[in-house]
Amino acid sequence: MSHIEPEAKIFACSQSVYLAEKIAAHYGVELGKVTFSKYSDGEFQPSFEESIRGLRVFLVCSTFPSTDNLMELLLMIDAAKRASARHITAVIPYFGWARQDRKDKPRVPIGAKLVAKLLEAAGATRIMTMDLHADQIQGFFEKPVDHLFASTIFLPYVRSLNLENLTIASPDMGGSKRAYAYSKFLESDVVICYKQRKQANVIDTMELIGDVRGRNVILVDDMVDTGGTLAKAADMMMERGALSVRAICTHAILSGGAYEKIENSKIEELIVTDSIPLKKESSKIKVVSCAPLFAEVMHMVQNNNSISGKFLM
Repeated sequence: MSHIEPEAKIFACSQSVYLAEKIAAHYGVELGKVTFSKYSDGEFQPSFEESIRGLRVFLVCSTFPSTDNLMELLLMIDAAKRASARHITAVIPYFGWARQDRKDKPRVPIGAKLVAKLLEAAGATRIMTMDLHADQIQGFFEKPVDHLFASTIFLPYVRSLNLENLTIASPDMGGSKRAYAYSKFLESDVVICYKQRKQANVIDTMELIGDVRGRNVILVDDMVDTGGTLAKAADMMMERGALSVRAICTHAILSGGAYEKIENSKIEELIVTDSIPLKKESSKIKVVSCAPLFAEVMHMVQNNNSISGKFLM
């Protein structure tokens, strides 16, 4: 007797509907119906408006601020568990709190570990995410984690630019592994920025390791928050003779005055995914959708096929 996998349905948290609709369209199904009841004090309650008994449920929700996103996801996981879903996959294109992956000073939490435990306690049976801030976060889970790389969608775009004298740059020492992975596939040089911070989001000094004179540079990072690091790195590289500077950042957090910093910097183009919705349009920001990647991997998971071909890094 052949083994038949349960049918799959896709649902979304309220602030990730924009992405979930595209994922569902690429997957080939309608986005599932879920409603959110709200009380006057701000409390909310999700409700699946269709049966999910015995099904594989994909819940799409990037956990960017506010914390309502994470709370919505936890409540939806719990609701799916109590509605007898057979498999519950939390699809988290942007995994928030990932920068809190260790104790970097006394008396602080490890927020990424706490979020992992909350997701498991709620009832998630699988996690699917993209470009975690730190690879070791996968080890915080006792459930399977599909850690996808946005390089699979960025690399074709970079190749389409047909840039000569290409150099890949890391904006800090921590991103050197990512930069070397991109350079391997693009057969390019690598340079690294060394920076020191006074405090979070505030750079004290920055130095460049390597030569960018006469090169077209592409900065590669997992996220862009205030934009200060990218802007400073781009300006420094142009001063040192670079022909052009572009940046690839998977998650466009873009908080505070980030848009203005990017617009006023020497960055020619900032390429991001739609894991987080843009707050406003910008002539320098290009969005490459991650929806086809997630839809394809979700199909593979549903059909128990290997997804190793999606790991270019």
